[in-house]
Amino acid sequence: MPSEASGTQSIERAAQLLVRVVEAPRPPSIGELAADEGLPKSTTSRLVSALERQGLIQRLGDRGRLRPGPVLIRFASRDGAATIVELSHPSLRRLAEASGETINLAVPGPAGVEHLAQEDTAHVVGVIDWVGRRVPFELAANGKCFLAFGGAGATELTDDLRLVRTRGWATSVDELEVGLSALAAPVLGADGDAVAALSISGPSARLTAERIAGLVPLLVEECRELARRLGQSDHARGAA
Repeated sequence: MPSEASGTQSIERAAQLLVRVVEAPRPPSIGELAADEGLPKSTTSRLVSALERQGLIQRLGDRGRLRPGPVLIRFASRDGAATIVELSHPSLRRLAEASGETINLAVPGPAGVEHLAQEDTAHVVGVIDWVGRRVPFELAANGKCFLAFGGAGATELTDDLRLVRTRGWATSVDELEVGLSALAAPVLGADGDAVAALSISGPSARLTAERIAGLVPLLVEECRELARRLGQSDHARGAA
């Protein structure tokens, strides 16, 4: 049947585009994918959007370049390879020991922040297990990093996001939940967009403005160190 043949062809084309994105040495654009596959740009954009809705592909920044999405990252983590989750463990532990608070590794998902790993607080009063939870970009410190550094797709930078981009870190104080504060910094990829973020979160009574300021340098350095372990270039960002 023509409809069945057309559906099969669309699946094959989408699979080919996904393979191209996964194997590309640098994040390709939709235009580059269309040229490589000999497809109309409109068709390529439609197929990419379908893959993006399923979390298999993710757009980066205003330029809309593409990289593997959170679903593939989570699968790679379970596969036991040297993934971002495994490579983040030293940073998670160091930040937990230095701060005594809850530390999270997150990546940008198609509809919000996706939490992949957590190192728990040393305190009795801490925060919940965020692994597997999704939260809105604009309410979370790590989400603000993704918005400011291109990890959440094309975004018009507000004054607040420009400040995040300038200084290289973000905070969320009583925004996601009253009494909960967090600070986060981006892990930058080879093109300068945020591929992940590390965050420190805890009760607002403990994470005061002064304490946040004291933790920022260590957090930013651990993000840079994780980027180096991932084989990414060290990009200049705002001074902590």
